[in-house]
Amino acid sequence: MSQPPTAARSSPSTARNREPILAVLAPRLPASGLVLEIAAGAGEHAAYCAAALPGLSWQPTDPDPRALASIAAWRDHAALLNLLPPLRLDADDPDSWPVERADAVVNINMIHISPWAATEGLMRGAAAILPPGAPLYLYGPYRRAGVPTAPSNEDFDRSLRDRNPEWGLRELEAVAALAASAGFTPPAVTEMPANNLSVVFRRG
Repeated sequence: MSQPPTAARSSPSTARNREPILAVLAPRLPASGLVLEIAAGAGEHAAYCAAALPGLSWQPTDPDPRALASIAAWRDHAALLNLLPPLRLDADDPDSWPVERADAVVNINMIHISPWAATEGLMRGAAAILPPGAPLYLYGPYRRAGVPTAPSNEDFDRSLRDRNPEWGLRELEAVAALAASAGFTPPAVTEMPANNLSVVFRRG
């Protein structure tokens, strides 16, 4: 991807993790249809994935006006027909989501930097708009039963909770239980660089 446009935000971590994410995500997405990205942040992943997957329409969303402005700047810069204009979406209020149906839902680095209510809304909303068998893809750091948490993730967790007591690394088992209660299958988990995980649920 070229240098970011002036109005867009950019993150070095996105440049590092976008290729591993796409490698896991691409074979699990349908060949065509609509991908709803929830909490798209700066919009870098949306622009990168839309360029790599021209058969899919990519719908980025975020609740933050600053993020929406950055997504729009990346979209203008990328000039991709399959990258749709950003929409405002609050994960924790699925009844207000502006998208009624999608063929896949993607959520990168949200669950640990949002209240648990956002994860609850994500599961309920994704279950409502996805057809049977469709994927819900999550990416980020997690705690797992029986697996030591990396020291860097422990430090990250403390820094998140210092910023907001409602934030922090989640137990993967708790997320999977919430997904199951919404009608999703058990997750397929892939180890990712920098102690992150790709977690793919399927709508039952």
